[in-house]
Amino acid sequence: MPYWLREHTADVAVEAEAETLDGAFTAIADGLAATMCDSIPEDRGVRFDLEIDAENREALLFDYLDELIYERDVRSVLPVDNDAAVREEDDRWIVEASARGVPLDEIDAREIKAVTYSDLELETTDDGWRAYVVFDV
Repeated sequence: MPYWLREHTADVAVEAEAETLDGAFTAIADGLAATMCDSIPEDRGVRFDLEIDAENREALLFDYLDELIYERDVRSVLPVDNDAAVREEDDRWIVEASARGVPLDEIDAREIKAVTYSDLELETTDDGWRAYVVFDV
């Protein structure tokens, strides 16, 4: 599940490709972590779960990433090693996800202020899914 960090005017963007929608969500979340920290310890942090729902896939991706930033601020952890499962149920889109929360006081992390709707893309491709998200730094 590759992702790439992209420059975007004064902000930073993450682009990801995956065979599945789950994989695209996971890769974008891992890309978000990479925008905040260059080196992530393998043996630190405790996994936590979250579940988010929204009216469409794009809103779900936005809300999911926004929740990861919120968890960073509330728990004082960097969400890494993300795992996401996306489904549609009763005209709502749901992501059940987990992440390993690395304590911020154990790493050198940069601040990402927020996820934006600016240029947000979530689309199918011949090989699966592509996502592109801009973050306010």
